[in-house]
Amino acid sequence: MATHVVVNQPPPRVDVDEFAAHAPLREGVERFGAEWAVPALGEVGRLVGTAAFQEDAERANVAEPQLRAFDRWGNRIDEVEYDESYHRVIAAAVGAGAHTSAWADPRPGANVARAAAFMLFAQVEPGHACPVSMTHAAVPALAASPDLTAEWLPRLLSRDYDGRLRPGKSSALVGMAMTEKQGGSDVRAGTTRALADGDGRWLITGHKWFCSAPMSDAFLVLAQTARGLSCFLVPRVLDDGTRNVFLLQRLKDKLGNRSNASAEVEFADTVGYLVGEEGRGVRTILEMVNRTRLDCVLGSAAGMRQAVAEAAWHVRHRSAFGARLVDLPAMTAVLADLALESEAATTLALRLARAHDADASESEVAFRRLATAAAKYWVCKRGPGHAAEALECLGGNGYTEAFPLARRYREQPVMAVWEGSGNVIALDVLRALRREPEAWEAFDAELAAARGEHRVFDEHHDGLRAGVRAADEASARGLVAALAQSLQAALLIRHAPAPVADAFVASRLGPERGALYGELPPRVDVGALVARA
Repeated sequence: MATHVVVNQPPPRVDVDEFAAHAPLREGVERFGAEWAVPALGEVGRLVGTAAFQEDAERANVAEPQLRAFDRWGNRIDEVEYDESYHRVIAAAVGAGAHTSAWADPRPGANVARAAAFMLFAQVEPGHACPVSMTHAAVPALAASPDLTAEWLPRLLSRDYDGRLRPGKSSALVGMAMTEKQGGSDVRAGTTRALADGDGRWLITGHKWFCSAPMSDAFLVLAQTARGLSCFLVPRVLDDGTRNVFLLQRLKDKLGNRSNASAEVEFADTVGYLVGEEGRGVRTILEMVNRTRLDCVLGSAAGMRQAVAEAAWHVRHRSAFGARLVDLPAMTAVLADLALESEAATTLALRLARAHDADASESEVAFRRLATAAAKYWVCKRGPGHAAEALECLGGNGYTEAFPLARRYREQPVMAVWEGSGNVIALDVLRALRREPEAWEAFDAELAAARGEHRVFDEHHDGLRAGVRAADEASARGLVAALAQSLQAALLIRHAPAPVADAFVASRLGPERGALYGELPPRVDVGALVARA
């Protein structure tokens, strides 16, 4: 039709090397000891940037998982059916080691390399990252039981993927089921019970309100025993090839995270195996929770990168009012601010990943205890607002499901909810400050290393020290936000180009900081920030 000529629309953003295009990620990988992984990460970056991978990511979220509780003859099967696009995405992530490569080859920088791969996949399709993350995080929890580790670890480290529930698989994914209707984050309020059945088997009866990725091969489950709350490994398929009792009641109808199934599940004499000490279930599973909290930071940072990349692509290829959008000062400031937030999140995420490596010193372990929780609180809370502003850069296109930022906007809140919502994390940070003084000492030393470059930062650090001494529950959220932003500023001062560090300190810590994206102090070098986007 002569009247229907498409002009002034950006071309498809496909066949982009997402690793090479993401300067803060690429530089952070080399800075934090994973330069040896650059070739493999380049392969991942080129894969996730292809049109085929992006099409799979979209389809996996449109063709949503379906519960198949029964087969056609009425036999209970309790399966979730995924579109083949989802299987292709998760197979690629597992094949690249985005799940357990850091455990398989625990050299310096291993967690940085694994984090970067995880972020590249999650940037384009975040839902599959849930079982990938839980499988990674299950390894240290299983270490509390050598027999279970010997049986399951080779399967968790495998880079094969098989989405079917069947005996004899060489690979496995692990999920978790902790929360219940009446308790939520208060897992000690759980009523699920476990009774010893001999030969190391326990029979579990009860319910779980959230069971993520229910087609995983095994789950870490909390249940009450005579000695208190305990942790169990619950396989979907038993040693004799029969199905364990794992009654899927329904799938959650979630705001986002649509490609990943989350279920309500009932246990009725379901077979489980004790992990760690009886009555010490919270302590046993805590390391898994800490690792998944780190992955919430990685996932939020990955989402911020997608938001920046899509917004930057659009404003560089679209014109309005006689100029390219990116050249209009108001839009330049917005894009610069979005890029600044993304770089701060990425740098913090990779620094935390390095602290989780096998060669971490006692000081590094103490540092990550506090820093991971603070980062989880702040970065994940910044995600939804960041996605909303980036979406707005695309105008009406951004609000449609034809473009990925509508999906990203619905996705970002989940990282702030899972593994401890805001108040839970803030109170956890308070406990760490009170009970583990070495954690604050290590965190404070990380900040002190950046002093002397910016007066505003130094003054902020002084105020933070006073805030830590006076911390209570009423002030906890503000304190945790200050901890996270201070750490981001310190890392950027030490490692990022000067325009990035200067802009972050001025716009996040200084007296001229604004309330919304795009309200940057006048001396910020917005051109340098946009160039890195």
